[in-house]
Amino acid sequence: MREGSLEAPIRHPIDWESAEFYDEVKLDAELRRVFDICHGCRRCFNLCDSFPRLFDLVDDSKSGELDSVDSADFKRVVDACTLCDMCFLTKCPYVPPHEFNLDFPHLMLRYRAVEANKNKISLADRQLTETDRNGKWATLIYSAANWATRANNGIMRSLEEKLIGIDRRAELPLYAAQTLEALAAAQPAKRDATAPAQARKAVLYATCFGDYNDTSIGMSALAVLAKNGVETRIVYPACCGMPKLEQGLIGEVAQAAQTVSQALSEYIDEGYDIVAPVPSCALMLKFEWPLILPNDEFVKKLSKATFDLSEYIVDISRNEGLAEGMQPIEGGVSFHVSCHSRAQNMGQKGAELLKLIPQTEISVVERCSGHGGAWGYKKDHFEIAMKVGKPAARQLYAAEKKHVVSECPLAGIHIEQEIKSLDGVADKPQRVAHPIVLMARAYGLTRD
Repeated sequence: MREGSLEAPIRHPIDWESAEFYDEVKLDAELRRVFDICHGCRRCFNLCDSFPRLFDLVDDSKSGELDSVDSADFKRVVDACTLCDMCFLTKCPYVPPHEFNLDFPHLMLRYRAVEANKNKISLADRQLTETDRNGKWATLIYSAANWATRANNGIMRSLEEKLIGIDRRAELPLYAAQTLEALAAAQPAKRDATAPAQARKAVLYATCFGDYNDTSIGMSALAVLAKNGVETRIVYPACCGMPKLEQGLIGEVAQAAQTVSQALSEYIDEGYDIVAPVPSCALMLKFEWPLILPNDEFVKKLSKATFDLSEYIVDISRNEGLAEGMQPIEGGVSFHVSCHSRAQNMGQKGAELLKLIPQTEISVVERCSGHGGAWGYKKDHFEIAMKVGKPAARQLYAAEKKHVVSECPLAGIHIEQEIKSLDGVADKPQRVAHPIVLMARAYGLTRD
């Protein structure tokens, strides 16, 4: 037997289509095997709240060991996991190929899949995963939708907290007046066919957040890519399914993977790169879908053709070179590296993108924001989310830069709320949805 972390971690396909995957006796045995290893190691004590909860269960038990912990209490550990993958990628010494074969996030996913298979997902949580349906309706009535979800709307937010469990204090993303697809059609970016990357073609996979919520990311991406000569199209067949994955609805995620990968396949065949502007969505296309559908040829093809947005811009800069004309961003940038950017194992591509902007001061913070997708909005988790994200907020604010930015737009909203909550905050920095927004400003393609 040997210590791990000496080889690159690998992940096994998720065996979600087998009956054994949903066998509760076997699941409990695997939970106990893994939790006992975690209890003996405790290297992950300072990540998410799952590990402190687990260790408290063990330490407060009759024997001080896992054998006297009730299996019913394991749910508290599972509920605290945000599927950020940081324990697997950065902390755990026992991930495959180590013989202990420990994949904590995917074990939490299995537990949730078993609960989903038993119809234990609440109606409210189930409806919150329907991002395409919700987004289509909300953009049609965006004024009313945004009025109803603003944190200062005490009556509506109290009602939402009671009915769907969203904490009344949590800042929620706003909905756009037009979808990204409609906005891009109305305001097409003018492509410079003489620019360095003129031979490239890209499909911007809009994502549900980029299409229905913050269109500044997609519009900035289209402007920057056009400036650099890239022939770009917006395509959005459906949501990537990350909200459903968080609830353990693996079968529905597989359906989304098949729908999207088949729709994008024809573009890949025509020489288009696929670019995802939200890290969680890029992670799904590149890594999670191939683990859910390892034998699907469309999914495998899409995985190989997909770039994270920051990764794609940096790739252009390294190979063709970027178009000239960028000006410095005054006041500097505090940049937060999101967990799902790190989980793509591609380096700090967002920070590399920002460094391409001339004479711009950049401070990088690599700590968890605490939001965990919809997890951090929930009444049961909001206080913990704020606690987990506070160190990152302190560092970002202490950098004393004019702008604060995260590639994950949901993390950015949560960080902004964290900074507002800090003691002694005077002039809070301006939140920016994505590094590409600042690059578009540096080119003079968009306004503040």
